[in-house]
Amino acid sequence: MIINLVGFCVMYADKQKAKRGEYRIREKTLWKVALIGGALGSTLGMTTLHHKNRHTNFRYGFPTLAILESLCVVYISIRFS
Repeated sequence: MIINLVGFCVMYADKQKAKRGEYRIREKTLWKVALIGGALGSTLGMTTLHHKNRHTNFRYGFPTLAILESLCVVYISIRFS
């Protein structure tokens, strides 16, 4: 849950930097946060902040990764409960 909050906050920080014309957070970093479990938070940040939603790899990649991560959590919860 915390990593999803981090994912949302990273997207927010990158959006703010984009608005101010500052040095941006690398796309590689955004993907790393999503891959270690923050895909849902990153997806929510992308959609609510309207950030990176024109980039096809983010628009489809983050939600797909969020679904896969959610399925893994459900599977682990069922398997080990």
